[in-house]
Amino acid sequence: MEVNISMPLNGSEVVVYDSTTSRVLWILSLVVLSITFVFGVLGNGLVIWVAGFQMAHTVTTICYLNLALSDFSFMATLPLHIISMVMRGKWVFGWFLCKLVHIIANINLFVSIFLITLIAMDRCICVLYPVWSQNHRTVSLARKVVVGAWIFALLLTFPHFLFLTTVKDARGDVYCICNFESWVATSDEHLKVSAIAATASGIISFIIGFSAPMSFIAICYGLMAAKICRRGFVNSSRPLRVLTTVAVSFFVCWFPFQLIMLLGNIFKNEALSIIHMLVNPANTLASFNSCLNPILYVFLGQEFRDRLIHSLSSSLERALRED
Repeated sequence: MEVNISMPLNGSEVVVYDSTTSRVLWILSLVVLSITFVFGVLGNGLVIWVAGFQMAHTVTTICYLNLALSDFSFMATLPLHIISMVMRGKWVFGWFLCKLVHIIANINLFVSIFLITLIAMDRCICVLYPVWSQNHRTVSLARKVVVGAWIFALLLTFPHFLFLTTVKDARGDVYCICNFESWVATSDEHLKVSAIAATASGIISFIIGFSAPMSFIAICYGLMAAKICRRGFVNSSRPLRVLTTVAVSFFVCWFPFQLIMLLGNIFKNEALSIIHMLVNPANTLASFNSCLNPILYVFLGQEFRDRLIHSLSSSLERALRED
C-alpha cells in the first residue's frame, strides 16, 4: 500500500536531521537508549526474579513486580526502536511487530503511572486508616486491582491496535504509523482525521497517562503529610522513600515528552522544527525511566555501608519489602 500521508506515532518518524544540533541530539539519544536497554533488561530482570520468586508476595511487592514486568517488556522491544531511529524512522520489521512493539510502549506508559498511583493510594490508606488497612488490605485484592490497571491500559491502547500499520511513501520507504486511509475517501479527509486523532491521542495521554495520576499522587502525599504532622510521627519510612523517589523520577523523565507532544498537537506548524528536534531527546529521557527504578530500589534499600556487604538481590529485597 502506498501512501504519503500519515500520522506519526511518537515523533521519531518526522525528526529533522538537517542541523548540527539535531544530529548531535540524535546521536546522544541513540547512545543513551543503548545504555538504557542494557541496564533496563538486567535491572528489571533482577527485580522480577527477587520480587517474583525470592520474596513473599505482599501488596507492595505485587505492585513493584508488575511495574518491573511492564518496564522489562518495553526494554525487550527497545532494540527495534533504536534500529528504527538509526534508519531515520523507517520500519523494516513488518506489520505484526509494528503493532506489537508500539502497543507495548504505550501500555508501559499507562501501566507504570497507574501502578505508581496505586502504590501511593496504598501508602495513603495505611497512614490514614491503619486499622482498616490491616483488616482489608489483602494480596488477593491487590492482584485484582493490578489486573484492572493492565486491562484499562490495554483498552487505552486499542485505537493503536486498530490503526497502526506499515505504509510505504512515494520513495518506497516503509514506516510504522497510524493510517486512516481505509476510513476516508480523499486525501484531504485523511489529513483532517489524522490531525484530529493525533490531537485526541496527545490529550488523552497527557491527562489520563500523566497529569491526572500525578495530581492524585500529590493529593495522597498531602493527606499523608497532614496526618504525619498532626500525629507527630513518620510511618513506613522506607516504603515511602522508595515511592517518593519512583514518583519523582517518573515525573522528571516523562514530563518533557508529554509536554512536547501536547505542544506539538496544539501549535501544529508554528514551532514544528523545534518540537521535532526535541522529540528524540525527550523520548529517550522517558525511556530511561524504565531502567531507573531498579537502581533506585538498590540505593534506597539500605545505607551505603550495608550495600557494600550485601548482595544486589538482598538490597532489592530490602527496598521492596514492607515495614
